Amino acid sequence: MLHHPSKAGISLEQVTAPIGRGLGVEIVSLATALPRHELDQDAMMARVRDIFPHLAHLEPVFSNTGIEHRYACKPMDWFVADHGWDTRGAVFAKEALALVEEAALKALDSAGLDAGQIDAIVTVSTTGICVPSLDAMLMNRLAFRQDTERLPIFGLGCAGGVSGLARGAHLANSRGHGHVLLLVVELCSLNFRLSDASKAMFISTALFGDGAAALVLRAPAIAEDQGGSRPGHLPRIVATGEHFWPESENLMGWSIEPDGFGVVISTRIPSFARSQLRTAIEAFLDKHGLKLDDLDGYVMHPGGRKVLEAMESALELEKNDLAASWQILRDFGNMSSPTVLFVLEQVMGSGAKGLHLMAALGPGFTVSFALLEL
Repeated sequence: MLHHPSKAGISLEQVTAPIGRGLGVEIVSLATALPRHELDQDAMMARVRDIFPHLAHLEPVFSNTGIEHRYACKPMDWFVADHGWDTRGAVFAKEALALVEEAALKALDSAGLDAGQIDAIVTVSTTGICVPSLDAMLMNRLAFRQDTERLPIFGLGCAGGVSGLARGAHLANSRGHGHVLLLVVELCSLNFRLSDASKAMFISTALFGDGAAALVLRAPAIAEDQGGSRPGHLPRIVATGEHFWPESENLMGWSIEPDGFGVVISTRIPSFARSQLRTAIEAFLDKHGLKLDDLDGYVMHPGGRKVLEAMESALELEKNDLAASWQILRDFGNMSSPTVLFVLEQVMGSGAKGLHLMAALGPGFTVSFALLEL
C-alpha cells in the first residue's frame, strides 16, 4: 500500500527539492479521443474462436484480461477479410489523422490556445507508418504557423506515451518560451492478420484497442511572461528517465511480414516485470534523491491484467493503488502508447495531488519514467 510522505512528516517541497532544478514543465491540458466502433469483449471472443478454432482452448485469455470493451477504427466485419500493407497504410493515415485532430482540438480548446500559438509538435505512433507524417498532414488541416517544429517518433510501442511526454517536455524546456503539442495515437486493431494463426496473435486480439491523446506542454517561463504567475496549480513534469535491459528484444515488438506487422509479445513479460521492475524504478528515484515511500501515487500503463498484477507484486501495492490503471484497462483495453495518458487523465480528474510516478514498459526491452507533481 502507498506510504504518503506527508504522513511521515516530509513535506512535498522537501521531497521535490532534489529535482526542483529539473524540468518543471507544465501540463496545460490533456485530451483523449476514441474511434467510433465499440468492440464487446465477449463478441470478440466468439468471432476470434470462429476464425482460429484450433486455438479455442485459449478462450480464457479473453475472459481473464479484465477488459469489458475496446474501441476500433473499423467495424468487426472489416477484420475477417485479408488486407495488405497498402490497405492498412491507407486506413491508418485516414483514421489516425482524424483521431489526432480531434484530440488536438480538444487539448487546444482546454488550454485556451489556437493552433497558431503552438511552437512544436511531437507525434508518437508505432502501429502504422505514413510519409508525410501525421503531424505534417495535420499542419494542412489546422492553422499552425509555417515555422512550427515537428518531431515524429516511431518504434517506442507501449512506452511511447511516457517517452513522448519526456521528449515533449525536454523540447518545451529547451525553447523556454513556447508551447509544445504532444500527439499520441495507435490503431492496434489494424495489425490483426488472418494469415497469422499464432498464440501471440490470439493474445493480442484479446488485449489491444485503438485510441489517441493530446497534451499541451509549456515551460514555466511562458506562464510568467503571460501574467507573472501560474494560473492556478498545473501538473508539472519534474523529471524523466528510462531503463534498458540488454538482450531482451524478443519480449515485445513487431516482425515485418508480407501483409503487415506481425505481433511479438512474450508470455514472459509479467514475470520479467515482477522480478526486474522494482530495481529499475528504485534506481531512477535514487538519482533524484527519492525512495518509493516518497511517492503519493502511480500512473502505470496497464499492459494487461497479469502485467498490472506483476507491478503490484513488485512494488508491494494494493489493487486500489492502481485503480485508475485497472479502470482504463476495463473500459478501453491496452491501446499501446496512449493508454497511460488515459490513466493520467483519470488520475488528474480524481483530484489526486502530490508526487506521482508514471511508467510504461515497451520494446527494447525498456521502461520509461516520468515523475509528475500533480
